[in-house]
Amino acid sequence: MIKTLSEQLVAIKALTPVQLTEIEKKAAESGQPINAYIIKNQLVPEEAVARAFAAMFNIPFIERIEESAVNPDTLSKIPFRFLKENIILPAKQQDKLTIVVADPTRYQSIDELKIVLAEPAGLAVATTKTINEAINRYYPLEGTKQMIEELGKEELEEEIVEFGEVDEKDILLMAQEAPIIKLVNHILFQAAKRSASDIHIEPLEKEISVRYRIDGVLHEVTTPPKRIQGALVSRIKIMANLNIAEKRKPQDGRIQIKVADKAIDIRVSVLPTIFGEKIVLRLLDKSRGFVKIEDLGFSKHDYEILLQSIALPNGIIMVTGPTGSGKTTTLYSILDRLNKPEVSIVTVEDPVEYQMNGIAQVQVNEKAGVTFASALRSILRQDPDIILIGETRDQETAQIAIQASLTGHLVLSTLHTNSAAASITRLVDMGIEPFLISSSVTCIMAQRLVRKLCPACKQSYKPTPEVLKSLQITEKQAAGITFYKAVGCPECDKTGYHGRLALFEVMQMIPEIAQLTVQRADANIIRAAAEKNGMTLLVHDGIEKIKQGLTTVEEVLSVASNAA
Repeated sequence: MIKTLSEQLVAIKALTPVQLTEIEKKAAESGQPINAYIIKNQLVPEEAVARAFAAMFNIPFIERIEESAVNPDTLSKIPFRFLKENIILPAKQQDKLTIVVADPTRYQSIDELKIVLAEPAGLAVATTKTINEAINRYYPLEGTKQMIEELGKEELEEEIVEFGEVDEKDILLMAQEAPIIKLVNHILFQAAKRSASDIHIEPLEKEISVRYRIDGVLHEVTTPPKRIQGALVSRIKIMANLNIAEKRKPQDGRIQIKVADKAIDIRVSVLPTIFGEKIVLRLLDKSRGFVKIEDLGFSKHDYEILLQSIALPNGIIMVTGPTGSGKTTTLYSILDRLNKPEVSIVTVEDPVEYQMNGIAQVQVNEKAGVTFASALRSILRQDPDIILIGETRDQETAQIAIQASLTGHLVLSTLHTNSAAASITRLVDMGIEPFLISSSVTCIMAQRLVRKLCPACKQSYKPTPEVLKSLQITEKQAAGITFYKAVGCPECDKTGYHGRLALFEVMQMIPEIAQLTVQRADANIIRAAAEKNGMTLLVHDGIEKIKQGLTTVEEVLSVASNAA
């Protein structure tokens, strides 16, 4: 009598005895049971595994699960996640309640489902693909309650989430879509509670993926069934005052909400993909105060250079780095320091991310003809002392910014480059004359964000020589450093990290750098000269943060190793 899956696979000729011997050897080396090793590594077709299980347990093999076989009332009693994680589904087969599984050796999940069903049930086997398709297709909308439970344990009271004006009439025409309203509210509530910066709702072929970006990393929180996709997208579109009938073009909108007295501005981006419309929601907590410059994490040397630069009556201060590296936060911290009744500050941004009292903020609106360049020309006629330009995107904007600095204005702006030195060559590439750059730019800061170690669970360890080499640290230098690694605990949601901090590279326009700029020197030559004159590279600032026990080697290398 055949007792194991591997023997059965040989019996049905899905594997040869020689192949099985080789697999047994590899499974032993990996420390995994042979059945798990075969399934995980997909060494035989999925259907062959299912048929082998059916033969072993003398139970039916099911090729397809029809809608008529599935009872929505029964499904609504079972958490969606339980079905997906255990690849299990109750269905009628020949008028008899049957538990369809991909792996009949998962006895615990089968027993748990039998308790929920509270009636006799047979057993059958199907492929993982067949079961997942049935779950995604037939799981009832009313089961949204289960998805809400996945997102968070607490009950969501109506007054916790307050929306701006939302036209409800379209979405409420169908009573069955009411649970979608609760689901969307709960997705937003949990994202705000967990301090997520973005929510990604992405349609896949068989399901929908809902992910939160927390501390710069995406985490999947739930995978609702495909059949609620239309209602979910329509609900968000209505909240953002978008056209629910338009499914072929990208759309952008805005939602204003309050979550437990916190005002949150949500930017909505809808993008058509081959499996439907992908939605990304960017959450901006308007009630959050501005970070003080001294709390941003500058070294004493860099902090002094920055204070000298912002104390000047004119010149350009550039903050550079990729999208999502905290440039806007740094600029607003500078504005917060400079914002006094005796100075006039005007900003031009796309979009205005934070509202600050005492300064005039202009929103770019290209459809209405308000571009960075056109807004800047008007701003210069408003007699400002300080101008913030959200982003220097083109030659025209850069040219006006430089002219503004040369005529007595302090200009703050951002640029997308990898390092401080590369910003100079980027401006030259835009068509700006090098002598204008050298005489107007006073300070360039490159920055990146890294995740902060969770203080509750971080553990010290000794890194390998290869890791030390990648950080350009000798073993002798490493002897005086305590290195920590991320572990994970309930305090940090098992990630090992909590919050983020910035790494900085601050380059002052000293005479030597100005001369190299006029000579159109390469970015590497400019960087070497700046480093010789005391500039701390991003990776070296990262090493200082490692020494302070604030972050890990992996985090620093992930953002600073290739910054050049």
